[in-house]
Amino acid sequence: MRCVETNVAELAQDRVRLTVEVPSADIKHAVEHAGADLAERTKVPGFRAGKVPMPILVRRLGKERIYTEAVETHVGGWLRAAVASKRLRPVSEPKFDYELPVSTDSGWSFSAEFELQPLPKLADWRKLEVGKGEAEIPDGLLERELDALRASVAQLVPVEGRSVQLGDTLVVDFVSEGEEESRDQVVELGAGKLTRELEQGLIGAEAGESREIPFFLTDGSTSTVKVTVKEIMEKDLPPLDDELARAASEFETLDELRSEIEGRLLAQAEAERDIAFREAAVDALVDASNIDVHPVLVEERARALLANLVRSLEQRGMNLDLYLQLTGQDAGQLVEEVRVEARRSIARELVLEVGADKLKLKISDNEIEELVREQSGAAGEDADELVADIWRQGRHEELREDMRMSAALDRICEEVKPIPLAQAEAREQIWTPGKEKPASATKLWTPGSEETS
Repeated sequence: MRCVETNVAELAQDRVRLTVEVPSADIKHAVEHAGADLAERTKVPGFRAGKVPMPILVRRLGKERIYTEAVETHVGGWLRAAVASKRLRPVSEPKFDYELPVSTDSGWSFSAEFELQPLPKLADWRKLEVGKGEAEIPDGLLERELDALRASVAQLVPVEGRSVQLGDTLVVDFVSEGEEESRDQVVELGAGKLTRELEQGLIGAEAGESREIPFFLTDGSTSTVKVTVKEIMEKDLPPLDDELARAASEFETLDELRSEIEGRLLAQAEAERDIAFREAAVDALVDASNIDVHPVLVEERARALLANLVRSLEQRGMNLDLYLQLTGQDAGQLVEEVRVEARRSIARELVLEVGADKLKLKISDNEIEELVREQSGAAGEDADELVADIWRQGRHEELREDMRMSAALDRICEEVKPIPLAQAEAREQIWTPGKEKPASATKLWTPGSEETS
Protein backbone atom coordinates (compact mmCIF):
# COMPACT_ATOMS: atom_id res chain seq x y z
CA MET A 1 0.00 0.00 0.00
CA ARG A 2 1.54 3.24 -1.08
CA CYS A 3 0.13 6.75 -1.49
CA VAL A 4 1.46 8.70 -4.48
CA GLU A 5 1.00 12.16 -3.06
CA THR A 6 0.19 13.65 0.32
CA ASN A 7 -0.39 17.35 0.96
CA VAL A 8 -0.38 18.86 4.46
CA ALA A 9 -2.29 22.05 5.26
CA GLU A 10 -1.66 23.59 8.68
CA LEU A 11 -4.75 24.75 10.55
CA ALA A 12 -5.09 26.58 13.85
CA GLN A 13 -4.07 25.12 17.25
CA ASP A 14 -1.78 22.30 16.12
CA ARG A 15 -4.34 20.85 13.72
CA VAL A 16 -3.64 19.82 10.14
CA ARG A 17 -5.61 18.69 7.13
CA LEU A 18 -4.02 15.88 5.15
CA THR A 19 -5.08 15.37 1.55
CA VAL A 20 -4.09 11.95 0.27
CA GLU A 21 -4.07 10.78 -3.34
CA VAL A 22 -4.66 7.02 -3.60
CA PRO A 23 -3.59 5.34 -6.87
CA SER A 24 -6.11 3.39 -8.93
CA ALA A 25 -4.28 0.09 -8.28
CA ASP A 26 -4.94 0.46 -4.54
CA ILE A 27 -8.60 1.33 -5.17
CA LYS A 28 -9.02 -1.76 -7.34
CA HIS A 29 -7.40 -3.95 -4.67
CA ALA A 30 -9.65 -2.47 -1.96
CA VAL A 31 -12.82 -3.07 -4.00
CA GLU A 32 -11.81 -6.64 -4.78
CA HIS A 33 -11.03 -7.27 -1.11
CA ALA A 34 -14.33 -5.73 0.00
CA GLY A 35 -16.22 -7.78 -2.60
CA ALA A 36 -14.62 -10.99 -1.33
CA ASP A 37 -15.52 -10.15 2.27
CA LEU A 38 -19.11 -9.26 1.39
CA ALA A 39 -19.45 -12.42 -0.71
CA GLU A 40 -18.59 -14.46 2.38
CA ARG A 41 -21.40 -12.75 4.35
CA THR A 42 -24.04 -12.56 1.62
CA LYS A 43 -26.43 -15.43 0.90
CA VAL A 44 -27.32 -15.71 -2.79
CA PRO A 45 -29.40 -18.69 -3.93
CA GLY A 46 -27.39 -21.02 -6.14
CA PHE A 47 -23.98 -19.88 -4.90
CA ARG A 48 -21.83 -21.06 -2.03
CA ALA A 49 -20.57 -18.52 0.53
CA GLY A 50 -17.62 -16.62 -0.89
CA LYS A 51 -18.25 -17.80 -4.45
CA VAL A 52 -20.66 -15.07 -5.57
CA PRO A 53 -19.35 -13.42 -8.79
CA MET A 54 -18.77 -9.68 -8.57
CA PRO A 55 -21.42 -8.69 -11.19
CA ILE A 56 -24.09 -10.63 -9.27
CA LEU A 57 -22.88 -9.18 -5.97
CA VAL A 58 -23.16 -5.66 -7.43
CA ARG A 59 -26.74 -6.35 -8.56
CA ARG A 60 -27.58 -7.83 -5.17
CA LEU A 61 -26.00 -5.19 -2.91
CA GLY A 62 -25.41 -2.20 -5.15
CA LYS A 63 -22.13 -0.63 -6.19
CA GLU A 64 -22.32 2.01 -3.43
CA ARG A 65 -22.40 -0.65 -0.69
CA ILE A 66 -19.31 -2.39 -2.07
CA TYR A 67 -17.37 0.85 -2.52
CA THR A 68 -18.39 2.00 0.97
CA GLU A 69 -17.05 -1.26 2.40
CA ALA A 70 -13.83 -0.85 0.40
CA VAL A 71 -13.19 2.68 1.62
CA GLU A 72 -14.16 2.11 5.26
CA THR A 73 -11.92 -0.96 5.58
CA HIS A 74 -8.91 0.63 3.88
CA VAL A 75 -8.96 4.37 4.52
CA GLY A 76 -7.36 3.93 7.95
CA GLY A 77 -4.40 2.11 6.42
CA TRP A 78 -4.03 4.70 3.67
CA LEU A 79 -4.02 7.44 6.29
CA ARG A 80 -1.42 5.63 8.43
CA ALA A 81 0.84 5.29 5.38
CA ALA A 82 0.44 8.99 4.56
CA VAL A 83 1.09 10.04 8.17
CA ALA A 84 4.20 7.87 8.29
CA SER A 85 5.51 9.28 5.02
CA LYS A 86 5.25 12.81 6.43
CA ARG A 87 6.51 11.81 9.90
CA LEU A 88 3.45 13.35 11.57
CA ARG A 89 2.35 12.51 15.12
CA PRO A 90 -1.47 12.54 15.40
CA VAL A 91 -2.89 12.71 18.93
CA SER A 92 -6.62 12.75 18.11
CA GLU A 93 -9.04 10.69 16.05
CA PRO A 94 -9.12 11.81 12.40
CA LYS A 95 -12.15 13.52 10.89
CA PHE A 96 -12.46 12.15 7.35
CA ASP A 97 -13.94 13.97 4.38
CA TYR A 98 -14.43 12.23 1.02
CA GLU A 99 -16.83 11.13 -1.68
CA LEU A 100 -16.90 7.50 -2.75
CA PRO A 101 -14.81 6.50 -5.79
CA VAL A 102 -16.77 6.26 -9.03
CA SER A 103 -14.67 3.43 -10.52
CA THR A 104 -11.45 1.49 -10.13
CA ASP A 105 -10.01 2.96 -13.34
CA SER A 106 -8.75 6.18 -11.78
CA GLY A 107 -7.17 7.43 -8.58
CA TRP A 108 -9.12 8.74 -5.62
CA SER A 109 -8.47 11.26 -2.87
CA PHE A 110 -9.65 11.89 0.66
CA SER A 111 -8.79 14.33 3.41
CA ALA A 112 -8.48 13.94 7.16
CA GLU A 113 -8.20 16.52 9.92
CA PHE A 114 -6.58 15.78 13.27
CA GLU A 115 -4.60 17.30 16.11
CA LEU A 116 -0.82 16.94 16.21
CA GLN A 117 1.76 16.72 18.93
CA PRO A 118 3.02 20.31 19.04
CA LEU A 119 6.68 20.77 18.16
CA PRO A 120 8.75 22.22 21.00
CA LYS A 121 10.58 25.51 21.16
CA LEU A 122 14.20 24.51 21.58
CA ALA A 123 16.50 25.94 24.18
CA ASP A 124 19.84 27.26 22.92
CA TRP A 125 21.99 24.12 23.04
CA ARG A 126 25.15 26.19 22.68
CA LYS A 127 24.64 27.28 26.29
CA LEU A 128 24.29 23.76 27.64
CA GLU A 129 27.06 22.08 29.63
CA VAL A 130 27.13 18.29 29.30
CA GLY A 131 29.25 15.78 31.17
CA LYS A 132 31.79 13.83 29.15
CA GLY A 133 33.88 11.11 30.70
CA GLU A 134 37.36 9.81 29.94
CA ALA A 135 37.82 6.68 27.87
CA GLU A 136 39.26 4.21 30.39
CA ILE A 137 39.30 0.46 30.64
CA PRO A 138 37.51 -0.47 33.88
CA ASP A 139 39.60 -2.24 36.50
CA GLY A 140 39.62 -5.98 36.00
CA LEU A 141 37.94 -5.89 32.59
CA LEU A 142 41.05 -7.05 30.73
CA GLU A 143 41.34 -10.04 33.04
CA ARG A 144 37.64 -10.80 32.65
CA GLU A 145 38.02 -10.71 28.87
CA LEU A 146 40.85 -13.18 29.07
CA ASP A 147 38.76 -15.38 31.33
CA ALA A 148 35.87 -15.11 28.88
CA LEU A 149 38.22 -16.19 26.10
CA ARG A 150 39.20 -19.20 28.17
CA ALA A 151 35.53 -19.92 28.73
CA SER A 152 34.80 -19.65 24.99
CA VAL A 153 37.12 -22.55 24.24
CA ALA A 154 36.31 -24.42 27.43
CA GLN A 155 34.20 -27.52 27.37
CA LEU A 156 31.05 -27.92 29.40
CA VAL A 157 31.47 -31.18 31.26
CA PRO A 158 28.84 -32.98 33.34
CA VAL A 159 29.23 -32.64 37.09
CA GLU A 160 29.38 -35.83 39.09
CA GLY A 161 29.39 -36.32 42.82
CA ARG A 162 28.38 -32.83 43.88
CA SER A 163 25.42 -30.45 43.92
CA VAL A 164 24.89 -27.09 42.20
CA GLN A 165 27.45 -24.33 42.78
CA LEU A 166 27.63 -20.72 41.70
CA GLY A 167 29.05 -20.56 38.17
CA ASP A 168 27.53 -23.86 37.07
CA THR A 169 25.50 -24.08 33.87
CA LEU A 170 22.16 -25.80 34.39
CA VAL A 171 19.43 -27.21 32.19
CA VAL A 172 16.18 -26.58 34.08
CA ASP A 173 12.41 -26.66 33.76
CA PHE A 174 10.37 -23.78 35.23
CA VAL A 175 6.72 -24.14 36.31
CA SER A 176 5.04 -21.04 37.75
CA GLU A 177 2.21 -20.88 40.29
CA GLY A 178 -0.20 -20.52 37.38
CA GLU A 179 1.14 -23.79 35.87
CA GLU A 180 2.89 -21.91 33.06
CA GLU A 181 5.84 -24.02 31.88
CA SER A 182 9.17 -23.27 30.26
CA ARG A 183 11.19 -26.38 29.49
CA ASP A 184 14.90 -27.02 28.92
CA GLN A 185 16.08 -23.51 29.73
CA VAL A 186 19.87 -23.20 29.91
CA VAL A 187 21.01 -20.85 32.67
CA GLU A 188 24.38 -19.96 34.13
CA LEU A 189 24.23 -19.21 37.84
CA GLY A 190 25.91 -15.89 38.59
CA ALA A 191 25.28 -14.42 35.13
CA GLY A 192 22.51 -12.20 36.49
CA LYS A 193 19.76 -13.67 34.33
CA LEU A 194 17.67 -14.90 37.29
CA THR A 195 16.52 -13.18 40.46
CA ARG A 196 18.79 -13.46 43.47
CA GLU A 197 16.26 -15.66 45.27
CA LEU A 198 16.13 -18.13 42.36
CA GLU A 199 19.89 -18.31 42.05
CA GLN A 200 20.37 -18.78 45.78
CA GLY A 201 17.51 -21.29 45.90
CA LEU A 202 19.24 -23.50 43.34
CA ILE A 203 22.57 -23.64 45.17
CA GLY A 204 22.99 -27.12 46.61
CA ALA A 205 20.38 -28.79 44.39
CA GLU A 206 21.10 -32.22 42.96
CA ALA A 207 20.56 -33.32 39.35
CA GLY A 208 16.97 -34.50 39.02
CA GLU A 209 15.82 -32.54 42.08
CA SER A 210 12.79 -30.21 42.03
CA ARG A 211 12.55 -27.23 44.34
CA GLU A 212 9.72 -24.82 45.14
CA ILE A 213 11.53 -21.48 45.38
CA PRO A 214 9.74 -18.41 46.79
CA PHE A 215 10.79 -14.89 45.88
CA PHE A 216 9.59 -11.35 46.52
CA LEU A 217 7.71 -9.26 43.98
CA THR A 218 8.17 -5.51 43.83
CA ASP A 219 4.88 -4.90 45.67
CA GLY A 220 6.15 -6.85 48.68
CA SER A 221 4.12 -9.98 47.98
CA THR A 222 5.71 -13.35 47.27
CA SER A 223 5.42 -15.84 44.47
CA THR A 224 6.75 -19.35 43.96
CA VAL A 225 8.20 -21.14 40.99
CA LYS A 226 8.97 -24.84 40.75
CA VAL A 227 12.41 -25.47 39.28
CA THR A 228 13.60 -28.93 38.23
CA VAL A 229 17.34 -29.32 37.72
CA LYS A 230 17.80 -31.71 34.78
CA GLU A 231 21.54 -31.33 34.19
CA ILE A 232 24.49 -29.75 36.01
CA MET A 233 27.55 -28.78 34.00
CA GLU A 234 30.75 -26.86 34.68
CA LYS A 235 33.39 -25.29 32.45
CA ASP A 236 36.76 -26.99 32.10
CA LEU A 237 38.96 -23.92 31.57
CA PRO A 238 42.33 -24.18 29.79
CA PRO A 239 45.40 -22.46 31.32
CA LEU A 240 46.21 -18.85 30.37
CA ASP A 241 49.31 -19.28 28.23
CA ASP A 242 50.72 -19.04 24.71
CA GLU A 243 48.95 -22.24 23.73
CA LEU A 244 45.61 -20.62 24.58
CA ALA A 245 46.54 -17.60 22.42
CA ARG A 246 47.27 -19.85 19.45
CA ALA A 247 44.12 -21.93 19.97
CA ALA A 248 41.70 -19.04 20.49
CA SER A 249 43.18 -16.32 18.24
CA GLU A 250 45.51 -15.56 15.36
CA PHE A 251 48.29 -14.57 17.77
CA GLU A 252 51.31 -16.66 18.69
CA THR A 253 51.90 -15.39 22.21
CA LEU A 254 49.78 -14.41 25.19
CA ASP A 255 51.45 -10.97 25.28
CA GLU A 256 50.35 -10.25 21.70
CA LEU A 257 46.83 -11.40 22.51
CA ARG A 258 46.72 -9.27 25.67
CA SER A 259 47.88 -6.20 23.73
CA GLU A 260 45.19 -6.70 21.06
CA ILE A 261 42.44 -7.11 23.64
CA GLU A 262 43.62 -4.01 25.50
CA GLY A 263 43.52 -1.94 22.31
CA ARG A 264 40.05 -3.23 21.43
CA LEU A 265 38.74 -2.50 24.93
CA LEU A 266 40.11 1.05 24.77
CA ALA A 267 38.43 1.62 21.38
CA GLN A 268 35.20 0.22 22.82
CA ALA A 269 35.51 2.52 25.84
CA GLU A 270 35.94 5.50 23.53
CA ALA A 271 32.89 4.50 21.49
CA GLU A 272 30.78 3.98 24.62
CA ARG A 273 31.92 7.35 25.99
CA ASP A 274 30.90 9.05 22.74
CA ILE A 275 27.50 7.30 22.72
CA ALA A 276 26.92 8.28 26.35
CA PHE A 277 27.86 11.89 25.54
CA ARG A 278 25.45 11.97 22.59
CA GLU A 279 22.64 10.61 24.77
CA ALA A 280 23.47 13.09 27.54
CA ALA A 281 23.52 15.98 25.07
CA VAL A 282 20.11 15.24 23.57
CA ASP A 283 18.65 14.55 27.04
CA ALA A 284 20.01 17.86 28.30
CA LEU A 285 18.31 19.59 25.38
CA VAL A 286 15.08 17.71 26.11
CA ASP A 287 15.16 18.84 29.74
CA ALA A 288 16.11 22.43 28.91
CA SER A 289 13.32 22.67 26.34
CA ASN A 290 10.63 21.36 28.75
CA ILE A 291 9.26 18.80 26.28
CA ASP A 292 5.68 17.76 26.99
CA VAL A 293 4.92 14.51 25.14
CA HIS A 294 1.22 13.85 24.58
CA PRO A 295 -0.05 10.80 26.56
CA VAL A 296 -1.55 9.30 23.39
CA LEU A 297 1.89 9.04 21.82
CA VAL A 298 3.40 7.62 24.99
CA GLU A 299 0.79 4.87 25.17
CA GLU A 300 1.18 4.01 21.47
CA ARG A 301 4.97 3.73 21.77
CA ALA A 302 4.73 1.80 25.04
CA ARG A 303 2.35 -0.73 23.47
CA ALA A 304 4.79 -1.22 20.60
CA LEU A 305 7.71 -1.74 22.99
CA LEU A 306 5.73 -4.26 25.07
CA ALA A 307 4.65 -6.11 21.93
CA ASN A 308 8.30 -6.39 20.88
CA LEU A 309 9.17 -7.79 24.30
CA VAL A 310 6.38 -10.38 24.15
CA ARG A 311 7.48 -11.48 20.67
CA SER A 312 11.05 -11.82 21.87
CA LEU A 313 9.92 -13.94 24.82
CA GLU A 314 7.76 -16.17 22.63
CA GLN A 315 10.68 -16.79 20.28
CA ARG A 316 12.56 -18.13 23.27
CA GLY A 317 9.77 -20.32 24.58
CA MET A 318 8.67 -18.10 27.45
CA ASN A 319 5.55 -16.08 28.19
CA LEU A 320 5.22 -12.72 29.94
CA ASP A 321 3.85 -14.07 33.25
CA LEU A 322 6.79 -16.39 33.74
CA TYR A 323 9.21 -13.67 32.66
CA LEU A 324 7.84 -11.36 35.36
CA GLN A 325 8.25 -14.04 37.99
CA LEU A 326 11.80 -14.88 36.96
CA THR A 327 12.87 -11.21 36.94
CA GLY A 328 11.05 -10.35 40.19
CA GLN A 329 8.80 -7.68 38.66
CA ASP A 330 5.09 -7.11 38.56
CA ALA A 331 3.15 -6.05 35.48
CA GLY A 332 2.54 -2.52 36.76
CA GLN A 333 6.23 -1.86 37.31
CA LEU A 334 7.14 -3.20 33.87
CA VAL A 335 4.48 -1.06 32.15
CA GLU A 336 5.64 2.06 33.96
CA GLU A 337 9.28 1.42 33.03
CA VAL A 338 8.27 0.98 29.41
CA ARG A 339 6.25 4.22 29.54
CA VAL A 340 9.32 6.08 30.80
CA GLU A 341 11.37 4.64 27.96
CA ALA A 342 8.64 5.54 25.43
CA ARG A 343 8.30 9.12 26.67
CA ARG A 344 12.04 9.73 26.59
CA SER A 345 12.51 8.27 23.10
CA ILE A 346 9.70 10.43 21.64
CA ALA A 347 11.04 13.55 23.35
CA ARG A 348 14.46 12.91 21.83
CA GLU A 349 12.91 12.55 18.36
CA LEU A 350 11.01 15.83 18.78
CA VAL A 351 14.02 17.94 19.71
CA LEU A 352 16.15 16.42 16.95
CA GLU A 353 13.44 16.98 14.35
CA VAL A 354 13.10 20.64 15.33
CA GLY A 355 16.88 20.94 15.55
CA ALA A 356 17.25 19.61 12.00
CA ASP A 357 14.68 22.14 10.78
CA LYS A 358 16.39 24.97 12.65
CA LEU A 359 19.75 24.04 11.10
CA LYS A 360 18.10 23.70 7.66
CA LEU A 361 19.70 20.30 7.19
CA LYS A 362 19.03 18.49 3.94
CA ILE A 363 19.88 14.93 2.92
CA SER A 364 20.21 14.18 -0.79
CA ASP A 365 19.03 11.04 -2.56
CA ASN A 366 22.68 10.22 -3.26
CA GLU A 367 23.50 10.27 0.45
CA ILE A 368 20.59 7.94 1.18
CA GLU A 369 21.65 5.56 -1.58
CA GLU A 370 25.24 5.58 -0.33
CA LEU A 371 24.08 4.59 3.16
CA VAL A 372 21.82 1.84 1.83
CA ARG A 373 24.64 0.41 -0.29
CA GLU A 374 26.97 0.48 2.68
CA GLN A 375 24.45 -1.35 4.85
CA SER A 376 23.67 -3.85 2.09
CA GLY A 377 27.33 -4.82 1.96
CA ALA A 378 27.45 -5.41 5.71
CA ALA A 379 24.28 -7.51 5.51
CA GLY A 380 25.38 -9.44 2.43
CA GLU A 381 22.43 -8.23 0.32
CA ASP A 382 22.31 -7.14 -3.30
CA ALA A 383 22.84 -3.35 -3.24
CA ASP A 384 20.94 -2.51 -6.44
CA GLU A 385 17.98 -4.64 -5.43
CA LEU A 386 17.85 -3.16 -1.93
CA VAL A 387 18.03 0.43 -3.23
CA ALA A 388 15.23 -0.23 -5.72
CA ASP A 389 13.10 -1.93 -3.07
CA ILE A 390 13.47 0.95 -0.59
CA TRP A 391 12.49 3.53 -3.19
CA ARG A 392 9.60 1.39 -4.42
CA GLN A 393 8.17 1.17 -0.91
CA GLY A 394 8.73 4.85 -0.19
CA ARG A 395 11.02 4.05 2.75
CA HIS A 396 13.71 6.42 1.48
CA GLU A 397 11.85 9.34 3.05
CA GLU A 398 12.00 7.67 6.47
CA LEU A 399 15.73 7.17 6.00
CA ARG A 400 16.09 10.80 4.93
CA GLU A 401 14.48 12.00 8.16
CA ASP A 402 16.54 9.61 10.30
CA MET A 403 19.71 10.90 8.66
CA ARG A 404 18.61 14.50 9.18
CA MET A 405 18.09 13.88 12.89
CA SER A 406 21.43 12.09 13.18
CA ALA A 407 23.14 15.04 11.50
CA ALA A 408 21.35 17.41 13.87
CA LEU A 409 22.63 15.43 16.84
CA ASP A 410 26.16 15.64 15.40
CA ARG A 411 25.91 19.45 15.34
CA ILE A 412 24.41 19.63 18.81
CA CYS A 413 27.24 17.50 20.22
CA GLU A 414 29.79 19.75 18.50
CA GLU A 415 28.25 22.92 19.95
CA VAL A 416 27.34 22.01 23.53
CA LYS A 417 30.07 22.60 26.10
CA PRO A 418 31.58 19.36 27.43
CA ILE A 419 32.49 19.39 31.13
CA PRO A 420 34.10 16.69 33.30
CA LEU A 421 31.66 13.90 34.07
CA ALA A 422 32.30 14.19 37.81
CA GLN A 423 31.31 17.87 37.69
CA ALA A 424 28.10 17.04 35.82
CA GLU A 425 27.23 14.23 38.24
CA ALA A 426 27.82 16.56 41.20
CA ARG A 427 25.37 19.05 39.71
CA GLU A 428 22.79 16.28 39.32
CA GLN A 429 22.97 15.67 43.07
CA ILE A 430 21.94 19.26 43.80
CA TRP A 431 18.15 19.24 43.98
CA THR A 432 16.13 22.24 42.83
CA PRO A 433 12.34 22.52 42.43
CA GLY A 434 11.20 21.22 39.08
CA LYS A 435 14.47 19.46 38.38
CA GLU A 436 13.12 15.95 38.77
CA LYS A 437 13.04 13.85 35.65
CA PRO A 438 12.06 10.24 35.12
CA ALA A 439 14.85 7.75 35.46
CA SER A 440 15.86 5.75 32.45
CA ALA A 441 13.88 2.58 31.98
CA THR A 442 15.52 -0.58 33.21
CA LYS A 443 16.99 -2.63 30.40
CA LEU A 444 14.64 -5.50 29.74
CA TRP A 445 16.21 -8.94 29.97
CA THR A 446 14.97 -11.73 27.74
CA PRO A 447 16.13 -15.34 27.80
CA GLY A 448 19.27 -15.67 25.74
CA SER A 449 19.89 -11.91 25.58
CA GLU A 450 23.46 -10.70 25.79
CA GLU A 451 24.58 -8.82 28.87
CA THR A 452 26.19 -5.51 28.07
CA SER A 453 28.29 -3.38 30.31
